[in-house]
Amino acid sequence: MSEEKRFAVLIDADNIAPKYVTSILNEISNKGTITYKRVYCDWTGNSASGWKKVLLKHSLTPIQQYSYTYGKNATDSAMIIDAMDILYGGEVEGFALCSSDSDFTRLAARLREAGKMVIGLGESKTPSPFCAACNEFKFLDRIADDDDDRESVKNSKKKSGKSEEKPDTKTKKEASADKDDETSITPLEQIASALKDIILANGDDTNGIDMGELGSRLQKRYPDFDTRNYGYSKFSIFLKTFDFLSMEHIGTSINVSLNVSGSVDALENGIVEMVRVHGDKGINLGTLSSEIKNEYPDFNPKEYGFSKFEQYIRSIDRLEVKSVTPLNKKVYIK
Repeated sequence: MSEEKRFAVLIDADNIAPKYVTSILNEISNKGTITYKRVYCDWTGNSASGWKKVLLKHSLTPIQQYSYTYGKNATDSAMIIDAMDILYGGEVEGFALCSSDSDFTRLAARLREAGKMVIGLGESKTPSPFCAACNEFKFLDRIADDDDDRESVKNSKKKSGKSEEKPDTKTKKEASADKDDETSITPLEQIASALKDIILANGDDTNGIDMGELGSRLQKRYPDFDTRNYGYSKFSIFLKTFDFLSMEHIGTSINVSLNVSGSVDALENGIVEMVRVHGDKGINLGTLSSEIKNEYPDFNPKEYGFSKFEQYIRSIDRLEVKSVTPLNKKVYIK
């Protein structure tokens, strides 16, 4: 049995709220052993009051960094320097960079270049370049559901004497739009398209692809991917929501394949009818492609084993493709 990876957890307290500390530690504990737990902040300021309460409880090491200039985040430099010192010390195999600040993008990339596992943790507003620079990125405001987290933020607000939320003059619609603009989470439609591509490129024609491999390849393509971002706790349950996927138990594994067999005949019949209405004149190959896209927006010949649309049409026995001119091909009923 291989040894667990050792991780250094580095938290930018100017950018991460103490309510997320339990979720951060839980996430990294699932990946390996935490050897460094450091929190960077100007501990002389009022903004650190919430963090002071959780330091002892979670055995976090506070790193003091004075704010020499108002409006400048001095903790960034201290955190970057420490990360490089730890890297050269060779005592860890992975880093957890906890911040929503894009200033850590280059640090994440440099650590990955050194062969280290880099997990980013921040809120949904985190800029996408930072997310992409990490091996994985977890959105804390989507995955945090621990009672300790909620209790922590309540206590910190009571201590600071601040109300839970300032009055917002924006309408619900405006607030929702702002939230959508801020998020870096990959759209579900993009994930669905990626699932198809991965299965087509790496899956077996008969058995599809192992669910574990599918999840691993999806994570590499989208570091921010986490089923909890979309309201699911398990990858298998998440996959069941896509009607174009079929799941089958093979031994101790679960294989995932594209569920296109049931719709093949209906699709072919529909295409044949599109050609038939044009009679003996036939229909231009490009025009047919457009009509199919209008009728079947999700149509992709790759899902049926063809890299080109023309080859797919030629595979339909009731149709034939003829070259009218070198640049013009038409489809006819046989």
